[in-house]
Amino acid sequence: MKSTKIGIISLGCPRNLVDSQNILGNLQSKGYTIVDIHNAEVGLVNTCSFIEDAKKESIDAILDLIELKKKGRLKKIIVAGCLPQRYKEAILPHLKEVDAFMGRLSLSDDNAKSYTLSPKHSAYLKISEGCNHHCSFCIIPKIKGRLQSRTVNSIIKEAKRLDAEGKSEINLIGQDISHYGLDIYKRLQLGALLRAISSSLTHVKWLRLLYLHPHHITGDLLRAIANEKRICKYVDLPLQHVNNRVLKAMKRGGNKKKIIQLLSEVRKKIPGVAIRTSLIVGFPGETEKEFEELLSFMKEARFERVGVFRYSREEGTDAYHYPSQLPEKIKEDRFNSIMQAQAEISREFNSGFLGRELEVLIDEKESDGTYLGRLSIDAPEVDGQVYVKAQAQRLNPGEFVKVKIIDTYEYDLVGEVL
Repeated sequence: MKSTKIGIISLGCPRNLVDSQNILGNLQSKGYTIVDIHNAEVGLVNTCSFIEDAKKESIDAILDLIELKKKGRLKKIIVAGCLPQRYKEAILPHLKEVDAFMGRLSLSDDNAKSYTLSPKHSAYLKISEGCNHHCSFCIIPKIKGRLQSRTVNSIIKEAKRLDAEGKSEINLIGQDISHYGLDIYKRLQLGALLRAISSSLTHVKWLRLLYLHPHHITGDLLRAIANEKRICKYVDLPLQHVNNRVLKAMKRGGNKKKIIQLLSEVRKKIPGVAIRTSLIVGFPGETEKEFEELLSFMKEARFERVGVFRYSREEGTDAYHYPSQLPEKIKEDRFNSIMQAQAEISREFNSGFLGRELEVLIDEKESDGTYLGRLSIDAPEVDGQVYVKAQAQRLNPGEFVKVKIIDTYEYDLVGEVL
């Protein structure tokens, strides 16, 4: 009997990618054939609705599938993830061509059959779902619910499976992985989990942590990052802002003094650490003076990696109702100012690599024979790359090579294989 062919479009962050992999793994185990979306009979789109741009991207993807269905190239359409979880009643009347909507996906403790959408040598491992924080700008807790940690045993089982598959790196992800274990073990357990994962691996060389809330960075966690060789010296620490009034309005907790103390402690306890942060500009009521304070702080802190977001007004969040919503022009100007400053910081940071010999993970081959790779302080898809010249030498994705840096740019490096 011929099996149904299913294709998927996965949108949004790596957490969504993991969900998409699990969906495909379950479908494959039930006998469905997984194919490219253009060869599919059933099209499935796993959506994101975190901010306005993500919602637009999701709607556009659904409309593209509807066009394929109208042309007879698709028989059915399934829409999953954050968008139907958040807006099903609103979008249902307007998307009648969609055959089924699936909302929030439950966190599985058994991902042994997950289907890989990421590169063969790199993997995302979701250790928790949901978030206990209620930041005024963020809709995630209402979509994903409260923190739900997976058990240590289930995470180790999946890590071992990925290791046996020959992965070169594993990226641990969740809405707030620094909160890991608080729900099921009644205490913060990320440091202990990292040591357990690290000791269970054989092939994996890089273990990276993504999305740590600044309020839950314990001494035990910092020691684990510093002492475990497999753990990348990369701390992803979204701060969002530094002005005390804005932090309070964001419901982030803490203050500027505590943030500065934390950054000092991280740099002191993890030699050679690269700190990545995320910042929001144009939050409701943010004055020019408060923005300048953020800009000055960023220049002083000299983060190795920075992601900047224009504030997005989202229904269902507290900040949606805040007065003094700022015009898009102000958000754009502040975004450009802070990105320009960070570009200079990044350029100076990268110039320090010139002439050095560094370990690089090869991701893919370019058409001209140049290879694309990354340092351990660069997360896939969000940070910089190393353009690797290998001359006559053949390199493979997932291979670690020694590279001498011969040129530097704002965000990327150029090197030759030694």
